[in-house]
Amino acid sequence: MKVVMIGAGYVGLVSGACFSEFGVDVVCVDKDEGRIGELREGRMPIFEPGLENLVRGNVRDGRLSFTTELAPTVAKADAVFIAVGTPSRRGDGHADLSHVYQAAREIAAAMTGYLTVVTKSTVPVGTGREVGRIIAEARPDLKFDMVSNPEFLREGSAINDFMRPDRIVIGTQSEQAREVMRRLYRPLYLIETPIVFTDLETSELIKYAANSFLAAKITFINEIADLCERVGADVHDVARGIGLDGRIGRKFLHPGPGYGGSCFPKDTLALVKTAQDAGAPLSIIEAVVSANERRKERMAEAVVRACGGTVRSKRIAVLGLTFKPNTDDMRDSPSLAILPALRAAGAELAAFDPEGMEEARKLMPEVVYCGSAEEAMSGADALLLLTEWNEFRALDPQRIKALLRSPVVIDLRNVYNPADMRAAGIHYASVGRP
Repeated sequence: MKVVMIGAGYVGLVSGACFSEFGVDVVCVDKDEGRIGELREGRMPIFEPGLENLVRGNVRDGRLSFTTELAPTVAKADAVFIAVGTPSRRGDGHADLSHVYQAAREIAAAMTGYLTVVTKSTVPVGTGREVGRIIAEARPDLKFDMVSNPEFLREGSAINDFMRPDRIVIGTQSEQAREVMRRLYRPLYLIETPIVFTDLETSELIKYAANSFLAAKITFINEIADLCERVGADVHDVARGIGLDGRIGRKFLHPGPGYGGSCFPKDTLALVKTAQDAGAPLSIIEAVVSANERRKERMAEAVVRACGGTVRSKRIAVLGLTFKPNTDDMRDSPSLAILPALRAAGAELAAFDPEGMEEARKLMPEVVYCGSAEEAMSGADALLLLTEWNEFRALDPQRIKALLRSPVVIDLRNVYNPADMRAAGIHYASVGRP
């Protein structure tokens, strides 16, 4: 089979590389000449564990290639995937679908025969129908079918998520398109991965509903953490106690500074807007969005409290900048709200992140970026842990105390043992623990 992936960003590159590992011939198309040039040279534009080896291996074996030219690739394809960005639109929070619709117009111009057109991008309900209308209006002479095939990839474990997914969702009303998708996902069918066949609108909504539900779980446990601090309870015991209930589950019940990343912030907002436009507002998700924004503000306030009520002229070491470990993604990271608030309160910030500093420099140039965790901590008045990279988990409390000018640690991911910190003589503040 031959597949074209429009967009060589996170979703398109990972999906294209994984399909090629299945034995499919894949061409990733992107208008960014610099990105395509990097990929042709074997350099990854994003950090994702295992991706570089996967891409290089399939390029070497001739199953994966990269180009800026769409038209020649579409003529030979069995399926074309739209995997372009759909960020929140400035001003109203709706998903910006301009790149999706532009891809539809370019597909229509390049088509020469029957084609299965697949939306892989996260798009609001009705987008697939509109893409189909754009193509049909431009090419009434040719037959094609629309498919919705949302991705469920977690940054940091995306390749495993693609190769061993919980489920595959395919939305289409065409049996011919279903057969194309069955062939593409045959390796997963053989390992009995559940495949949910449904219509376009339902498939599109499944993606938003899933992300919004997970965002709600994160927000719920964060608010429970606030309550635990007030009443002297331990949020981890609460999470374990409710997570053992099979109806609730243990995942996404870890407290922290709020959700971020490329999916949850924009997808919860887009679902809220879609529901409002449809006359069926989702008050629960509206509350989740508001609570998550407040969460970041309260985390900055918690840092100030832990530093004795003021951070003016104090140097704070910051470990972790990305929204989660094992990625270089800074999109909507809590650090982008917390650190500017601390700067506005007069703090000097010295930060280290294993992968995110290049992007962070563009977004927060006022921060001092260090070459290691020890360099960031050296002479600081407090240590703030924002992202739980594995290399930060093993830091020795005695070494932390020796490096800091004042023995203050604010752990917004609850990585460290409070008893160990107290034993080292460190004033330790965490989330939702006595």
